[in-house]
Amino acid sequence: MDFFDLKTQQAKIKTLLDQSYNSILKHGKFIKGPEVGELECLLCEYTGATYAVACANGTDALQLALMALDLKPGDEIITTDFTFFATAEVILLLGLKPVLVDIDPETYNIDVASIESKITEKTKVIMPVSLYGQCSDMNEINSIAAKHNLVVVEDAAQSFGASYKGKKSCNVSKIATTSFFPTKPLACYGDGGMVFTSDSDLHQKIRRLASHGAAKKYHHEDVGINSRLDTLQAGVLLAKMTIFKDEVEQRSDVGERYSKALSNHCKTPVVKSDRTSVYAQYTIEVDNRESFQQKLKEKNIPTFIHYPTPLHQQPVLQKMKMAHTDLVNSLNASQKVISLPMHPYLDKETQDKVIQAVQECL
Repeated sequence: MDFFDLKTQQAKIKTLLDQSYNSILKHGKFIKGPEVGELECLLCEYTGATYAVACANGTDALQLALMALDLKPGDEIITTDFTFFATAEVILLLGLKPVLVDIDPETYNIDVASIESKITEKTKVIMPVSLYGQCSDMNEINSIAAKHNLVVVEDAAQSFGASYKGKKSCNVSKIATTSFFPTKPLACYGDGGMVFTSDSDLHQKIRRLASHGAAKKYHHEDVGINSRLDTLQAGVLLAKMTIFKDEVEQRSDVGERYSKALSNHCKTPVVKSDRTSVYAQYTIEVDNRESFQQKLKEKNIPTFIHYPTPLHQQPVLQKMKMAHTDLVNSLNASQKVISLPMHPYLDKETQDKVIQAVQECL
């Protein structure tokens, strides 16, 4: 059994992929080819954001978003303690300070009630992470940001395709970023990312920063980075967008079926009524996780842990001796969460095998 199935998806779009590859190989514009601009326009249309800038990966997307805000060394970014390291990594790379906040134990997203107490005169940005495929409480976060003159940057690496109060993830804050890593809901066959905004000035700056700070060739207005989405990867993503709506629905069906069968046996994902999840992962909580994982392995059920170590316990942050307290929910989650196989092509027979195995092992 595969934890994630790319083969079935590839078979569905093989004709489109072949056409795309042949077209790109023929025109030979492997960097900044027309497919990149076409993808940016298509994803703007999909999300509702006015502008999109394609880049090399999701980490670069986060870095570009923060670079565009003209932050100064020592400025503080409020974010969640329970996320992949890249969220904090880009903050540290730019000489900024991550201020970590505990999570809502139901959704695993940032605990909005804990944000305001963390704000200081150095706070400039709130960076919520739409973990496991579901947006954070964005209206409340945007309200806090407006009250304190802060910018909200949504880390939507796991939630492209999800919605919040009728709006798509990547269009519910000042800036948003996503990743096209091969196992993301919308994924290419390598690395890729994108930054979204509806602010014209920010868009122009982000586009410059992604191209060595150049507004035009050999004319550099900023110190930027070299971060581009390959044209071939844009072609892959254009092909995948033709089936993406169906895949989002199929992911939802699998997630809901899992939850219906498992909710009486363990803690299953909570999706709030005013939003949807793309189930980038289907994550449950169990006690004695190591034993549980081993039992599933013996039944040939693959699992993965997203994430076993919260940010405040990462060695590099501990070396920096940053004081972080009140992260009880984050720590608890890191010790109990485990993700089950999840993808759009998980048929009911396979789902039943996973469900039965989980029930037996619990």
